[in-house]
Amino acid sequence: MEVIESSEFVTIGELVRLTGTRYSTLKFYTEEGMLPFEQADENLTRRYKRVEAIDRLCLIKKLKSENRTILQIKELIFDGRKR
Repeated sequence: MEVIESSEFVTIGELVRLTGTRYSTLKFYTEEGMLPFEQADENLTRRYKRVEAIDRLCLIKKLKSENRTILQIKELIFDGRKR
């Protein structure tokens, strides 16, 4: 776990272990464009920037706790990137 916590990039499985978020939830956020990733060419593995992914998941969880819909969360995330 120590290696994962110090890595720049993590896999979706490692992100599950770091955040306690379900795999299916992370996959949904990824497919909706809410959780950006980079794709390693050699084996097509999606890699997430560890710090950015954890920060994004914290933001999504916070907004969900405020009873925001997925659409509202996406709008807030994408509007924030334009600023």
